[in-house]
Amino acid sequence: MPSLLTDDAFLDSTADRLAGLPCVRAVTLGGSRAQGTHRPDSDWDMAVYYRGDFDPGDLRALGWPGEVSELGAWGGGVFNGGAWLTVDGRRVDVHYRDLDVVEHQTAEAGAGRFRVEPLMFHLAGIPTYLVVAELAVNRVLRGELPRPAYPAALRETAPAHWYGAATATLAYAADGHAPKGALTQVAGAIALATTQTAHAVLAARGEWVTNEKGLVRRAGLEGIDAVIAELETRPSSLSRSLMQAEELLRFAFEAG
Repeated sequence: MPSLLTDDAFLDSTADRLAGLPCVRAVTLGGSRAQGTHRPDSDWDMAVYYRGDFDPGDLRALGWPGEVSELGAWGGGVFNGGAWLTVDGRRVDVHYRDLDVVEHQTAEAGAGRFRVEPLMFHLAGIPTYLVVAELAVNRVLRGELPRPAYPAALRETAPAHWYGAATATLAYAADGHAPKGALTQVAGAIALATTQTAHAVLAARGEWVTNEKGLVRRAGLEGIDAVIAELETRPSSLSRSLMQAEELLRFAFEAG
């Protein structure tokens, strides 16, 4: 059935119910809806910030249809679980955010330290400072949360880390995949290195990243599409494509 609530009324009601869960201290709206870039059919990305022993069973008990994961089900890192729900006819994603973890990663990012964790649907993985980025760009609906600026120390350490990973990715493909005509592996390496370089470019600018959507475009790396489109299985052609990719990524990184 179509919703009887306006978007504002839906968001207000949903935020109230999430904020009422035990241990929840704040609720935010993220994604395209928070940034004003959404389409009419875009999901609603929300997060619950909790302190202590949050129980996903309490979220499940609200009765919204969908899937509610346990804590740690999404890999056990900074993204430690969430839910895909239907609320008032709308698709709603709810992410769990442990305030102790978020505060620790905020301090780590301030000192220029971070890790890259694997996460489904993220080609290059996610930096642990992504939860800090969410604080900076998401809309707080209930409770209070800090809104950190991009740390100067992170602008010093993150670009070299990401670009170093990109150059290593391409070098391995040049030595291990191109000589064997392994087109799929070369294509994957170029895609991965491009995503890593995009992270490097945006970190150097001090621009927060919350996911990989639009990341290549934001970093000005759309030209890589032409390199991938011309891939062939001949080893000499793959080697040439890798050199073209390396040159394009190096130029973007050095240009900043």
